[in-house]
Amino acid sequence: MTELTYHRWRQQYGGMQAEEVRRLTQLEKENARLKKLLAEAELEKAMLKDLAEGNF
Repeated sequence: MTELTYHRWRQQYGGMQAEEVRRLTQLEKENARLKKLLAEAELEKAMLKDLAEGNF
């Protein structure tokens, strides 16, 4: 592990308890999942709009 990585990790997680780190990790995973769902919904919306306008 590089020194920069260590300092970045310590700055982000240094004052947290194990349960807080688990919760943060869980929230980050959920956020990534929701972003993916939003991107898929936006893509589907754009495709439906193109179909409705006849631009396929």
